[in-house]
Order: sequence, then C-alpha cells, then structure tokens
Amino acid sequence: MYKVELLLECKNTLGEGITYSSVNNNLYWLDINNISKLFKLNLSSNKNEIFELPEIVTASSVKSDDELILASNNGLNLFTISSKKYERFIDIEDQLTSTRSNDGGSDAYGRFWFGTMQNNFDKDGNDIPIKKNVGKLYKVEVNKKVTVVEEGLGIPNTFVWSPNNTNFYFTDTLSGEILNYNFNLEEGKLSKKNKFSSFDRGFPDGSTIDTDGCLWNCRWGGSCIVRFKPDGNVDQIIEMPVQNITNCVFGGKDMKTLFITTASNKGENQNDLDGSLFAVNLNYQGLEDNKSKILLS
Repeated sequence: MYKVELLLECKNTLGEGITYSSVNNNLYWLDINNISKLFKLNLSSNKNEIFELPEIVTASSVKSDDELILASNNGLNLFTISSKKYERFIDIEDQLTSTRSNDGGSDAYGRFWFGTMQNNFDKDGNDIPIKKNVGKLYKVEVNKKVTVVEEGLGIPNTFVWSPNNTNFYFTDTLSGEILNYNFNLEEGKLSKKNKFSSFDRGFPDGSTIDTDGCLWNCRWGGSCIVRFKPDGNVDQIIEMPVQNITNCVFGGKDMKTLFITTASNKGENQNDLDGSLFAVNLNYQGLEDNKSKILLS
C-alpha cells in the first residue's frame, strides 16, 4: 500500500491545473475562484511562491522556463513569472459572463486544448449549482487558430494523451464516464469516441498518465485516485485522506512521484486537510506534461 504524504497545507478552495517542469524542478498549480491564485513550488528548495491573478484561471501549460499558458474565464493568457506580467492573447467566450474555462493541456505538437463550462461562482465566490450543459471543447493551434471540437458539455476534465499519442482521454465529469478518442497527432484531429471506463466512487476529475499507458484519475467526492489499465479496467486504488480529489501530475527527478491537488468540502465530511497538496511515491514512472508551443510573436 502506498503512503500518501501531506506536501503543503495550502487551504485551496479548488486546487486544479497542476503541471510540472523538469527543467527547473517546479510544480505549478491553481486555486480557482473569482480571483484565482497561481502556486509555484520548487521541489529542490521547497520554496513556495503565490501569485494573485486578476480573474478566474483554471488550467495551465508550461511554455518556457519563465512562462505559462493560462486558461481563464475570458480566454488564453501568457503569464511571465519573473515579471508577474499577465497578458491576454486570445479572447474566447469573453462576452459570456455565464461561462468559464476548466481543465486543459497541451498535446505533443504544442497545441493547447481546454474546455469551458457554466460559471459556478457568484460575484462573492460562492458556489452556483451547475444546471446547464453549455460547455465546449476547444483546440488552439500553434498559430493561434481556435476550433470548437465538441459542444454541450457539463464539466470538461482530463486532457491526457497516450504515450504513443494515438489516443486522447477526456471526461465530462457530470456523465461519470471517461472517454477515449482516436487521436491523429499530425492533424490534431479526434475520431471514434468510445467509453473508456467508469467507477462507482465519486466522479471523474483530472488525470495523468504513466509510461505503461495507464491512466491515473482523480475522483471528485470519492476520496481516491484510480489507476486504469489501457483496456479501461481498474488496476489500483490509492485512498486519500480528503474527499474532493481534483487533479494530479507526475514529477520529481525520477518522475515517480504523483502530486495531487484537492478542494475544500462544504458537506458533511469536512477535514482540516481539505484543499491541501499531497504526494505519493510510486513504483511507476509518469510522463511529463507536454509544453505549449503556441507562437505569440
């Protein structure tokens, strides 16, 4: 049985958008709210920095040693860490106050994919029930061309590609199912959508993948992370000390540590560790997240 370690008691409202950069051994993640925060934790020095962002920011992708692509409620943004400069470069659904971005990630070609959903925060940051499937799945090419790939989504999560880049894993959390698409890397096209898996504890949230092609899926409301084999069958379950598990990424020098974000819990099973960052050392090696190659000049 694996030991889950508390890495940082950061009290996130909705920890999400976690990614890792091996170049500088930095871990990045977001706390989603009306005024979101970006966390940067250097795993060598254990130095943690927090950057306040001007809007709802939900997903991240490393672009360079000093730059992140951030998806927000109004579009895509470039954040330069050293200068703390936050700059919009694509407006998406910027006229819609009723929607916001959610999960996202870059494919091996450097395109950025992300989803939108009903905005579930009021002006004071309180939760609004999600009642509408108004979300979309977007693809942003490296030349900044934007394409709507899917519509009618509830809560888009899990933007993960297989090690050979022939499959794309995705979930609409409200459906309870993880989907598997055929993926053409060169053309950036999805085809043959199939059900990959389902699980009876909680709902599927963010995911990552290991070198064996197994998907590690966080379970919102399920207090666990599930490792699914490439055929969709359950291989292992990691029990977590809090209820709402949101996203995860492999990192560390050997890429065998799973870092896990969580969210606060306003229900019956509240825990002092809700919203903390956790880590698990595994016998499996993960794949590093792809970097964004969107051309901004």
